[in-house]
Amino acid sequence: MNGLTRTALGALAFGATGLGYASLIERNAFALRRYTVPVLPHGAAPLRVLHLSDLHLVPRQRRKIEWVRGLAALEPDLVVNTGDNLADLEAVPAAVRAMEPLLELPGVFVLGSNDYFAPSPKNPARYLTKGYRKGLGGQPLPTSDLVDAFAKAGWVDLTNARAALEVAGHDLDFVGVDDPHLNYDRYPGRSGLETPSGELTIGVTHAPYTRVLDEMTSDGAGLVIAGHTHGGQLCVPFYGALVTNCDLDRKRAKGVSRWWPGAGSLPSSAAPADAAWMEVSAGLGTSPYAPVRFACRPEATLLTLAAKGS
Repeated sequence: MNGLTRTALGALAFGATGLGYASLIERNAFALRRYTVPVLPHGAAPLRVLHLSDLHLVPRQRRKIEWVRGLAALEPDLVVNTGDNLADLEAVPAAVRAMEPLLELPGVFVLGSNDYFAPSPKNPARYLTKGYRKGLGGQPLPTSDLVDAFAKAGWVDLTNARAALEVAGHDLDFVGVDDPHLNYDRYPGRSGLETPSGELTIGVTHAPYTRVLDEMTSDGAGLVIAGHTHGGQLCVPFYGALVTNCDLDRKRAKGVSRWWPGAGSLPSSAAPADAAWMEVSAGLGTSPYAPVRFACRPEATLLTLAAKGS
């Protein structure tokens, strides 16, 4: 066996091992991320927000369902769901079961493309190009059943809408949009007499397209919460995400960063003092047709909103 053959066989074995790890181990290694963001007025008591995104559930995923149910033990003050809950025509009951203990808490939600259309086979290499917008759509999902279940439990639908909620003694304003990845977003304007009255405005979107981030932060949002990116899903250790599946800078593919109108690819270190905070979740699932994660564990996020200067 010559050196070239040994090298090729070694690379093949390494690739097979990595694929096995990414598909069998890491994509099921659910993690809880914790961040503290100073967005509340001086002297305000902290507020705990659980962020769920991109479950991409199919009914057989019992481990994921039970893990999500267990998050209720965190006793968050508010739940924010940023969409892509479904990955199967029969997944609504599974999603409702996963959320059942959390539906007893105050919550808000928006939808993602995979709450509207079932996933379909795609060339995964497309996500390394500007072709991430191509070929969207597929078999319609029972979206209204999911929305009805969330709304009947008392969660607020922020689909192209505004809302004001009192949560654990805090008056909060929310603004949300339908999925920008499908171009369903229609940013909700204000009436002439409508002004924010809460301690904080929170923007909620599934896909963190920069046009939406700019609209929300121009409108006074001090915190923006999003999903969609899967954190890159296949990441390179010590480098991070290769793509975000939208026009967001890859360095903001997951975690907490700063955003301000026109931020573009500028780093958070360049943020003005009044820049908003943004948290992007890497989410808890994958498409059934690309069931792998590498250097990017599936996650939910517990945000502690703290007083500025604390």
